[in-house]
Amino acid sequence: MATPKSMLFLGLSCIAAIAAVGSVFELTSGDPELGGTVTTVILALSLPMAALSFFGAVKSADTDDVA
Repeated sequence: MATPKSMLFLGLSCIAAIAAVGSVFELTSGDPELGGTVTTVILALSLPMAALSFFGAVKSADTDDVA
């Protein structure tokens, strides 16, 4: 069952995943709008954040599903 905590983690995961995909597209375009360094930092931070928050959402929903 979805809880507010798991929904928050899942929303954070979606936002971080969108940031990661956008950063990859920006870096492969050849000329990132924010610059290569800033875009690389965004990518390096958003990938683990997306994965950790997704697993946190799954774990939170799984542990709260005691009926």
